[in-house]
Amino acid sequence: MALPSPFKHELLLREYGQSTYELIQQLRTIDDREERTKRAQQIVQLIFRLNASLRDQPDSQQKVWNHIFEMTDGELDVDAPFELHKLDILAKEPQRVAYPTKAPKLKPYGASVDTMIAKALTLEDPTECEQATIAIGRTMKFLYRSYSKENAKDITILKHLKELSGGKLELDPAKVDAEGLFEFSTAPAPAAPSGGRAAFVVPQPRADRAERGDRDRGDREMRRGGNNNRRDKQRRGGKKSRQEPQQPPQ
Repeated sequence: MALPSPFKHELLLREYGQSTYELIQQLRTIDDREERTKRAQQIVQLIFRLNASLRDQPDSQQKVWNHIFEMTDGELDVDAPFELHKLDILAKEPQRVAYPTKAPKLKPYGASVDTMIAKALTLEDPTECEQATIAIGRTMKFLYRSYSKENAKDITILKHLKELSGGKLELDPAKVDAEGLFEFSTAPAPAAPSGGRAAFVVPQPRADRAERGDRDRGDREMRRGGNNNRRDKQRRGGKKSRQEPQQPPQ
């Protein structure tokens, strides 16, 4: 039995399995055309039984017959219900996907922070550059906490920011600490300069979403507990108010 091409039949082999592939290859050894057609029909039924989801796909019958024809390298001579043809898309070896080979300098931040820093370095307005630096530092602090599961000090973020920007993006540590510039606030982003448009916008972490969810869950539990307490009081009150039936007068 000829081995499948590493790029031509690999996907079909994984989809239908090695056992089904071997049954299809055995069709080549059957000399009688009528018997070969019968066996091919049985293999098609077996494929639909093993892969029931194929029945919901459009033109599934024709698709399976063409796949079988492809797995025999176009040498399947049977009385098929459809005109069989080879799949040209499988005749060409796919191009290799280019993956990045350069790892980020600091793993907690990834390549996105490098892109943000490169964008910030192109800003000519000092105010816009400072706003961008603050937004990048806030994002770095959020990413650091997500990666390391612990909070980073502002001085650490400033050190990493300086390292990633080659010393071109710096902030006053005292100002960052005093004004809480790296804190996850829900305040709106700073307005753009008059007559212009914000050149650097970074979405702010929505820390209030989790807090709001906790409050909503707490309110639901309190309401549920209040309803339970009310029902318990009604049950107890019902027992007290229940009286013994009075005897008829003699």
